[in-house]
Amino acid sequence: MKNPKRFEIWLVNWNPGRGSEQEGLRPSLVIQTDAGNMNPDYPNTIVLGISTKGREIPFHIKIEPSINNGLKSVSFVKCEQIFTISKERLVEKIGSLDPQYAEKVETAIKLVLGLESER
Repeated sequence: MKNPKRFEIWLVNWNPGRGSEQEGLRPSLVIQTDAGNMNPDYPNTIVLGISTKGREIPFHIKIEPSINNGLKSVSFVKCEQIFTISKERLVEKIGSLDPQYAEKVETAIKLVLGLESER
């Protein structure tokens, strides 16, 4: 079983998609805690969608490609796209989120879930 770590970027196999869901192999950001990811009794993880299409809005975090994150193009972590998926959907780790984006992602998740007021 794969054991992703928080803030790693993985290629995820989204097939088969339903309705407006993503399909195909797409990068996704793991946001579940490392303790949850390492638990042998829990076969799932929690991820956020990443896309090259995004908007300059508070819950789309723009990230520049880097050697560390493995992304090829400017991309957006879509913090409103929170998914619990089977670890079987994880294809391969492509990188890790650069540290300067981690706090922005955490703040955006809180905003989306109403855990923090808009600033």
